[in-house]
Amino acid sequence: MNYPWLDNYLMNKKAVSKDFKVEWNWDRYMIGGKMFAAVCYDDATGKRKFITVKLEPLEGEFMRRQYDDIIPGYYMNKIHWNSISADGTVPDDTVREMLDKSYELILKSFSQKKQAELLSENKM
Repeated sequence: MNYPWLDNYLMNKKAVSKDFKVEWNWDRYMIGGKMFAAVCYDDATGKRKFITVKLEPLEGEFMRRQYDDIIPGYYMNKIHWNSISADGTVPDDTVREMLDKSYELILKSFSQKKQAELLSENKM
């Protein structure tokens, strides 16, 4: 499995919560109740299959042209979401950058007041 640092990296971001969506077999990472990343598991093996993130459409398209292991979002809107093969060869730094951009994109979808509330929350 690549990206063993993934869960710890995401959970250390401010105001992030995580749940497991049984129907989808996904771990979902959210801020303010909105998903910004997901880890999708293979139904047969239980292993990570994809890491899904949201990017600006042109950036997502660019990333898919750069790496064979990045595809349009797995079971998601193919314009805004992108899936990275969990056993792929996308460099760790690139995956971190994509995760950070997805987090920021979702965070910025909230009002400035809500952003401030979210970023000032203490994790329990």
